[in-house]
Amino acid sequence: MEWHDHGIIIGTRRHGETSLILEVMTERRGRHLGLVRGGRSRKLQPLLQPGNAVDLTWRARLEEHLGTYQVEPVALSAARLMDHSSGVYGIQLLGSHLRLLPERDRHSELYRAMEVVIEHLCEPQIAGPLMVRFELRLLEELGFGLDLSSCAGTGVRNDLVYVSPKTGRAVSRLAGEPWKDKLLALPPFLAGQPSVTPDRETMEAGFRLTTYFLHRHVYDPRGAKEPDERTGFVSAVLRAMDAGEETVA
Repeated sequence: MEWHDHGIIIGTRRHGETSLILEVMTERRGRHLGLVRGGRSRKLQPLLQPGNAVDLTWRARLEEHLGTYQVEPVALSAARLMDHSSGVYGIQLLGSHLRLLPERDRHSELYRAMEVVIEHLCEPQIAGPLMVRFELRLLEELGFGLDLSSCAGTGVRNDLVYVSPKTGRAVSRLAGEPWKDKLLALPPFLAGQPSVTPDRETMEAGFRLTTYFLHRHVYDPRGAKEPDERTGFVSAVLRAMDAGEETVA
């Protein structure tokens, strides 16, 4: 068997003395592993780094086999990402998120979202909101999507400021007022105002929202911990936002 596809490297592990098992999020075949013979050579090591976009040729005798990869560079982002803490933690976090999905399942929209996130990982004030949106898309792909389009109680589509922790649906300011202490905050950049630049408070609210539903639907049922790289990424984004605010002041 043989196929060709585009992909973004999300991880590697050693195999034998000279080879690597390459983990790639592909455009049409989802998260897919393959063996790269000689992948630990000086020539190939710079290419086979998380965050790099590549063209792939995969070959195997049977579809269920691990198979081998032939890899050609498209866009080498790894070196740029390594220069920023948000880039280092961000690409690791994307890999952790994608490993929540079944291997070889196609998720084209998530792949395209990943491309956008990687492009901005070294810009924390942009990367933070993009990662929150990526996590919402991930929840949707896993079957736990939130409905932030209209108020769960009244159906109105404006002044949405809360999310119900029970239903994952948006709630308007007026409808949620009696229960606001029990509701999650819906930051403006997720409530029909995508151009709004979040401050620290709204950025924390965004991560708090996805944290709650990731734990409820994904981590806790699987008996899994939140990955350390997520904590690192959130901290890097918030530190950068604090530094930016101090500079402005």
